[in-house]
Amino acid sequence: MNARLNYHHLRYFREVAREGHLGRAADRLNIAQSALSVQIKQLEDRLGFALFARVARTLVLTEAGRIALDHADRIFSTGDELLATLQQNSNLQPPLRIGALSTLSRNFQLQFLRPLLVSDAGTFLLKSGNMKMLLDDLESLALDVVLTTQIPDSTPGRSFAAQRIAEQSVRIHGRPDRLRHASLAALLASEPLIVPTENVIRTGFENMVAKLGLQPRIVADVDDMAMVRLLAREGVGLAIAPTVVVADEIANGVLASAPFDLGITEPFFAVTLPRKFPHPSLHKLLQELSANIEN
Repeated sequence: MNARLNYHHLRYFREVAREGHLGRAADRLNIAQSALSVQIKQLEDRLGFALFARVARTLVLTEAGRIALDHADRIFSTGDELLATLQQNSNLQPPLRIGALSTLSRNFQLQFLRPLLVSDAGTFLLKSGNMKMLLDDLESLALDVVLTTQIPDSTPGRSFAAQRIAEQSVRIHGRPDRLRHASLAALLASEPLIVPTENVIRTGFENMVAKLGLQPRIVADVDDMAMVRLLAREGVGLAIAPTVVVADEIANGVLASAPFDLGITEPFFAVTLPRKFPHPSLHKLLQELSANIEN
């Protein structure tokens, strides 16, 4: 038996499912009703299940029919995306597939997505993961862009491009009553701290306390900015983090920022691969974000 599915049959089935009537579907497809009926029967034989049940004069999908229609919709939608991608058709764009480092600030991700949310730029898919997984997906064309706070390591055969699209000052954030210290040194010597485990922030923080000659009390080493935010909100300690991480808590007065310049900034990068057929919305989106980098 031929294991392959006949996609002409699947397209005919999809039209009948949408119309709920064999005659109307035949008219739309410009084929004889008897020929369409044969095509549907051949698809049912191939799948091994009845796809329709007749209720009065209407064809109603069976459970197997609903499953088949769901797959058919996705198959033909993917075909439309293929045409839109290769033809660079701005009227029918595939989803922008975005990867984000799992430890990346959710507020920053929302800032990146906001232009897509307030315009007709199309839909998007968002996937979180570790750097290796996301870069592998980028290389296999499963993703269009990866958001991260670090530039990928160069490896033979991989030509990733890392474009800086934002930069945030790193401050000390916490409950307002814990920030009443006369100096940065006094604050760091007195209050428990929540510090990222490994990144540019941690390196900058360690250099800063070394210059001040301090050994601060770190109560939490955290690799996830979302958890840094939650711990600060719970009053576990003061968070060393970009302001964007706790922007909502600052806005509603739960947290505040200490009035000291740490001299630390965290960059945010959009990592891409050179492509002949890039997503139509990506270039404009990255240009807009780069123009808004904090000075």
